[in-house]
Amino acid sequence: MTWSHIKQAKWFDNPDLAVDYVSQLYNESVSKTHEAFEHFIKYNTIPKSYEEGCFYPFVGLTIAHENLFVDPSFAYGVISEPGNYGSTLTAPEIFDVYYREQISLIMARHKVPVVVGYSNSPIPLPFVIEHTKSQFNLDELSHLQSKFILPDLKRINDDYVNATIVPDDYRPLSLFSAERVDLSLQRLQHYTGTPPKHFQNFVLLTNYQRYIDEFISHISKLIEQNKEEDWELIGPSESVLASNKRSLTTLPEHLPQMPAYHFKQGNRNGITFVNIGVGPSNAKTITDHIAVLRPHCWLMLGHCAGLRASQALGDYVLADGYVREDHVLDGDLPNWVPIPPIAEIQQALQKAVLHVIGKHEGELKSAIRTGTVLTTDNRNWELQSTALYERFRQSRAIAVDMESATLAANGFRFRVPYGTLLCVSDKPIHGVIKLHAMANEFYKSRVHQHLHIGIEAMHILKNMDPQRLHSRKLRGFDECPFR
Repeated sequence: MTWSHIKQAKWFDNPDLAVDYVSQLYNESVSKTHEAFEHFIKYNTIPKSYEEGCFYPFVGLTIAHENLFVDPSFAYGVISEPGNYGSTLTAPEIFDVYYREQISLIMARHKVPVVVGYSNSPIPLPFVIEHTKSQFNLDELSHLQSKFILPDLKRINDDYVNATIVPDDYRPLSLFSAERVDLSLQRLQHYTGTPPKHFQNFVLLTNYQRYIDEFISHISKLIEQNKEEDWELIGPSESVLASNKRSLTTLPEHLPQMPAYHFKQGNRNGITFVNIGVGPSNAKTITDHIAVLRPHCWLMLGHCAGLRASQALGDYVLADGYVREDHVLDGDLPNWVPIPPIAEIQQALQKAVLHVIGKHEGELKSAIRTGTVLTTDNRNWELQSTALYERFRQSRAIAVDMESATLAANGFRFRVPYGTLLCVSDKPIHGVIKLHAMANEFYKSRVHQHLHIGIEAMHILKNMDPQRLHSRKLRGFDECPFR
């Protein structure tokens, strides 16, 4: 029988009841794990009730030919091939709305019930217990490992995401297994200093603290001006930076590696802004983990070196193509795979530029330069500009940076809409380098405007139908139905 491995299985034709049961099963597993851990701390043994372990909830369904719903206009929430589909689920307190939406779309379009029960995938102890390994000596830690399930990297991979494997027994409903999601939820808190529950559906990324400072200032004023709204600005260590309902707290003395700031609005439709630091490694790291939250998009606001003599400092560059000299994703996404621009993102950024700088559509070319951005992993690429000159010419690149192609490639890989709007801060191959005094003046004049363009673009995208925003070009012919 197809779903014989599912324990305590129940069938549902109501998505809300199905997700309620997912929450019930997950919470029972978490409570059971907590109780077993506390028992272990006191008595150095585990209770009999835990000996078989605690497991992730599972949701599955079967699609026959007569249940198929083929509509080329849908990017997600639809299944085009008959068969069995299922996935493990986790953290319903974070994904409750997402699960309800995805299961509801499938039920409505295919007229099939879903089965919910316990999978045979155990929940690793660190994903439900906040204690750290430092609380145990080596002997105690070894004993702990013999009694509890710990994360197993053999079970945590992106093979399905990378389209390098299709499971034999049943096809996934979602891109990620529950264990992969839990790993990323922990890493997000580690890198950004904020629990995943604060992340919003629209994500801005930068590598300049000045943009973050301007964001804090602007959003704080916006919240103050809208006292009737239930909005908040949350920073690292869950510091409350702006709120109409709670007392404010200060940022921690020491910030995490990639601090995140969350302008929280209803239904998680606010903006999360992350200072990712410099380089493609950071860009890959943070988006590897943000991707499990299934945001509606991420956009990069950064600086670049202009490659055209006609460009002036402060000009905007809208990437519509990328040269991937970053190398951090070569093992996940071959370089021959094209990374297309997402039309909805491009249009939103163009409209935002015109709106913020006060120009009309006929003046777009004077306000923004569209073209290819070359992303390098060499912070001092200027020292090899002679060798790179030929690549610049062949690719027709108009700018160089260290993050944009990585963020776009990971967006493509994870089916998350992406975009890049950069600002020219120097032109090394034309002799215009970034001097300290000149850089400070540049930042003063451009950071405010550039940030507001990013925020305006997010406002435009927020008002767009998600089925339109999540472009079909990000999805293949054999995709999982969950967004």
